[in-house]
Amino acid sequence: MAAPHRRSLSIATRLFLSATTWSVLILLVAGVALSAVYRRNTEQSFDERLGVYLRALVADIASRNPQLRDSPGRRLGEPRFQVLLSGWYWQITRLDTKQPQIKTSRSLFAARLPSLKEAGVAARIGGARAGYAMGPDGSLLRIVERVIDADNDGVYLVQVAAVAKEIDDRIWRFELSLSATFVLLALALAGTTALQVRYGLRPLRRLQDGVAAIRRGEGERIEGVYPEDLAPLASELNLLIAWNREIVERAQTHVGNLAHALKTPLSVIVNEAARDPSPLASKVREQAQSMRDQVTYYLDRARAAARVNALGSATDVKPAVEALVRTFEKIYDDRALEFETKVADGMRVRAERQDLQEMLGNLIDNAGKWARSHVSIEAQPEQALEGAAGRAFLVLTIDDDGPGLPAGSREAALARGRRLDETKPGSGLGLSIVADLATIHGGSLVLDDSPAGGLRASLHLPAA
Repeated sequence: MAAPHRRSLSIATRLFLSATTWSVLILLVAGVALSAVYRRNTEQSFDERLGVYLRALVADIASRNPQLRDSPGRRLGEPRFQVLLSGWYWQITRLDTKQPQIKTSRSLFAARLPSLKEAGVAARIGGARAGYAMGPDGSLLRIVERVIDADNDGVYLVQVAAVAKEIDDRIWRFELSLSATFVLLALALAGTTALQVRYGLRPLRRLQDGVAAIRRGEGERIEGVYPEDLAPLASELNLLIAWNREIVERAQTHVGNLAHALKTPLSVIVNEAARDPSPLASKVREQAQSMRDQVTYYLDRARAAARVNALGSATDVKPAVEALVRTFEKIYDDRALEFETKVADGMRVRAERQDLQEMLGNLIDNAGKWARSHVSIEAQPEQALEGAAGRAFLVLTIDDDGPGLPAGSREAALARGRRLDETKPGSGLGLSIVADLATIHGGSLVLDDSPAGGLRASLHLPAA
């Protein structure tokens, strides 16, 4: 069982996804870096604010005014130091005594601030420390502290703390604004990337349209001016198309020459045998005629194979059907057969006009031989056949109201040279030629019962 066909992503999709992915990753990295830088700057700014209060407390300790040394913090000017558990605290601890002497802001009440040194926070240049610790009410605090040696007046640990919520609020507002800005920037980048990809790949789409026009038979070469990196490809494709046509024309010429070379000796043999009434001459005439039919059959098949390999083979169905119907109306004028056509304008198949007329001509002729009064020809679009790689097809249906053909005899009717009724004229090659030509063109011929009571021949061909 064949593995299911997996479609690869288009170049445009690959370029868009890769550019968008890298843009988003770069924006994410930039966002994380900017957020980290803003957090560090916000913390430094907050530490400088706390440092102002710390220096004021150090000044009080170093003051010669006994009142300031005994009751520091009066000049801080921050009312929150006076409000119980407000989140703004200061604490001074004398370290050079057996029992540490602690003075605190009124906001601390009976609580104490933890030491950053004991928490393992490294000292900065100058001996100051800054870090986070849990406060007395369970909230996270930002603390700055410094050890002060006041000579004879003692050694002190001075700490100033404030709730970290203010820092978090600032960072959250910044990250929210940054996220909104980066989302808009990402959308703008995705939009401009899509436009760039569409504009950049426009020459490729023009090249694709040019090749498709040749395949449909609407052009003979790729036209237009292309960028310098695509111009060589367009030139090579034009050379390939020209070379393909040259090969096909050369093959057709050789096939034609071979046909003439073989038919002439066969005609001589038939003519010479016709002059002799002996049984041997009769057998020679019979076999020579069979050889002529076989040569014609295989030469026609070779011509068809050469034509179907040529690029740009496409034929309008309606004009071909109408021309055949006019011909067969004259051929079967004595029987007053009615030929009905239902073919829409614009329907095209991937086949040379000569091959399409040969296939339809054989099918219409066969229907005309057996029909009682009516033959209908209809063309309709069809879904892709199994294994056709998604190609679109047309189905040409020829119905007659004749006696029909039993299901067991339909396969035999498609056999080369097999005639099921010797009373009808022909070589028995008609249906087999149609089946072979349809196969060469990537289609098929199916025989079935007709709603009119006779035989239905369904010719499936790739649409152009």
